[in-house]
Amino acid sequence: MEDYSAEGPTLTPVDLRTLCLSVLKENDRGNHTSPAKLYPHQWLWDSCFVAIGLRHEDPQRAALEVANLVHGQWANGMMPHMIFSKGREYRLEREAWRSWLSPFAPDKLSTSGITQPPVLADAVVKVGAKMNATDRREFYHYMYDPLVAYHTWLYAERDPHKEGLTLQIHPNEVGMDNTPPWVQQLYEHSRPWWIAMIEKLHLDPFINFIRRDTRRVNPGQRISNMEALLLWDVVRRLRRKHYDIDKILHRTLFATEDVMFNSILIRNNTQLHNIASFLKYKLPAELVANMKHTEEAIKELYDTGTKQYYSRDFITHKLIKEPSIGALMPLYAGSISKERAAELVGLLKDHKQFWLHHPVPSVPLSSKYFDAERYWQGPTWVNTNWLIIDGLERYGYKVEAADLRARTIAMVTSAGPYEYFSPIDGKGLGAENFSWTAALTIDLLAQ
Repeated sequence: MEDYSAEGPTLTPVDLRTLCLSVLKENDRGNHTSPAKLYPHQWLWDSCFVAIGLRHEDPQRAALEVANLVHGQWANGMMPHMIFSKGREYRLEREAWRSWLSPFAPDKLSTSGITQPPVLADAVVKVGAKMNATDRREFYHYMYDPLVAYHTWLYAERDPHKEGLTLQIHPNEVGMDNTPPWVQQLYEHSRPWWIAMIEKLHLDPFINFIRRDTRRVNPGQRISNMEALLLWDVVRRLRRKHYDIDKILHRTLFATEDVMFNSILIRNNTQLHNIASFLKYKLPAELVANMKHTEEAIKELYDTGTKQYYSRDFITHKLIKEPSIGALMPLYAGSISKERAAELVGLLKDHKQFWLHHPVPSVPLSSKYFDAERYWQGPTWVNTNWLIIDGLERYGYKVEAADLRARTIAMVTSAGPYEYFSPIDGKGLGAENFSWTAALTIDLLAQ
């Protein structure tokens, strides 16, 4: 394995850990950690990743991080992807989502109306592993019912045809907001006339005036204005239907069975089993059956011609053959065969696809969408690297996991804990002092 420590400044692992802890302290909001100054609220999978890193320093504070997510859980079991802060300055953001239109939304706080990749059970298990048996039991007991309710909701509401794969109704639900498969779907199925007119008249540059992120970060590193408008239009449609899934699917133009989301679900189903086993509880039989079904159904997202996994259009059942880092996520699921895992490792190590100097890009180099600096259309993210490393380890690819771990740590050492990085030169991009980058770097250092 190559030594990448010489690429950046002479920052020791202890110094890097100290720096990362200072980022988490800076973004600490008491009962949760905001992703960065750019993002003032609590995000579902951000908090899960923060807890995974923070557990090495303060397991109790890490437990509080994920326990606070329960306060935002809807009565039907959904874990929303955002819990909004209560300050007056955030009124417009709360108004944009209007979670209170749903009878299932919490009464005393505002949330978004969609979820995010379900990494919560994995975070709970990893935080619990740092506790003594008594504290672990108490923590697991507190989180057990909300987790069962969440996973039950995913199958009851997001697998209406009992096919084993859950569907997603907004790109933000997969965590990769402008990932190419979703951008393609939005342009093909969900571009209203007024957005098409803005694009035709080249009026989209004016959108920067109302975007907070492009005032703080180079617009070339964010999602495009047209993509932002498309994402906003989806929120508007969901809100108009009061987040009622039956109404949404009755007239929906698109819904996607995302390969990364479902891979993460499979791994977290396993972790929910582990929590139940520790507590000596018995998971509901229907939920267990659904979990097994997903492990089988993920095979339907595999394309024999390209030997890759893709997301699938929920309506047509056609694979969306637009490659992204999602193709590698069945490694994290841990349910695919060793032969399929070997194929994915080969894809990962392809220098014309994913194995660039600072892997792993969110979009392969060969993609027409590849942009080394634009959000989820090329940059390397520490959280997706972490997911891949976890999968590599469990499939026995110790050398590859160690190599990717070293490259990831070196990248953060050199550039600092940025939101994402250029896979070409390792430059830090997006928001500075990003919480999950800091937290997962701590975890990678501990490994």
